[in-house]
Amino acid sequence: MTTLAGPPLWQRIKPHLAVFDLPMLLILFLLSCAGLLVMWSAAFDFPGRFVDHFRNYMIMLGVMFVMANISPQILLRVAVPLYVVGVVLLIGVEAFGIIRKGAQRWLNVGVTVIQPSELMKIALPLMMAWYFNKYESMLKFKDFIVAGIILLIPFALILKQPDLGTGLLILSSGLFVLFFAGFPWRIIIPLTVAAVIGLVTIVVMEDKLCAPDLDWRILHEYQKNRVCTLLDPFNDPLGKGFHTIQAMIAIGSGGIIGKGYMQGTQTHLEFIPERTSDFILAVYSEEFGLIGVLLLIACYIALIFRGLSIAAAAPTAFMRLLAGAMSMIFFVYAFVNMGMVGGILPVVGVPLPFLSYGGTALLTLGVACGILMSIARQKGLVQR
Repeated sequence: MTTLAGPPLWQRIKPHLAVFDLPMLLILFLLSCAGLLVMWSAAFDFPGRFVDHFRNYMIMLGVMFVMANISPQILLRVAVPLYVVGVVLLIGVEAFGIIRKGAQRWLNVGVTVIQPSELMKIALPLMMAWYFNKYESMLKFKDFIVAGIILLIPFALILKQPDLGTGLLILSSGLFVLFFAGFPWRIIIPLTVAAVIGLVTIVVMEDKLCAPDLDWRILHEYQKNRVCTLLDPFNDPLGKGFHTIQAMIAIGSGGIIGKGYMQGTQTHLEFIPERTSDFILAVYSEEFGLIGVLLLIACYIALIFRGLSIAAAAPTAFMRLLAGAMSMIFFVYAFVNMGMVGGILPVVGVPLPFLSYGGTALLTLGVACGILMSIARQKGLVQR
């Protein structure tokens, strides 16, 4: 009896692995190695956190694989329903949400508790890309106004929770879609000038604006404190300014080449708060120094440029806008976190991409990478 041997295992697996974009996969591998390396040091007294972090990476890889296999045409069809569901859930949070640590951000849906604002990180750019794709051939200024309303609805609901960090991430993703869709420079330039003037005014009038009895009205008291702490962290070095001061000490003490792996005194003497999540860059900087940080930044730049190259070669407006927004998500995450830890931006609770501990953030980043890989396959951009 003759037995016919099937194809080797590698040949059966190869078609499934072909969905991965190899340049992007290589960059993610380097970032993941850096994340696991620094997490081992940062989580020395958090039993099980390193194992959980590794598990989160595996989940991210699985989510990325699934999203890479979903065609952009399917994403186009689900953009509107996903956005509507996200807005309804955010309204549900406002009406019935669970309050934790003074914030109303979570919703009990029976089987589990969810944070709908995380869904909007993907649903909003999907919706805006769908809208501009629909009206691409007859785009008018009123379409940018409608898109702005689409953006401001979830942003306002998230600010109400309050959740400034997530709100800024969602706002920036929508603004990038507006920019890539061709938002007029005659409006961008005046808005930029107004923002710069506002920032300079805050710096110049720090003493008056940060007076304890002054109510900023548009911001919560804790948000006002974060801005004022940024301007002068030494005003309350053992309280509101402690996080920023200790992070700056750790970064400065790392010098050019760092103190060496597992040799960070600020880390291992437990001076750095939230050292496995929001402030993990301080741990990394102390141990690997300026050279290590520059290499890390180079990886982020390579990831962003790879994403933008995929966006530039995408065949439809929907794919171009969506890929551009997904690429710039990495920039916003990295820029805000590094600025926050370095003391040039307020502390807003934004994780460092692929390094900070947190399954939700890795899940969102995995979805973004998977979407980019799916779009790359539409024009044969995947390098095998």
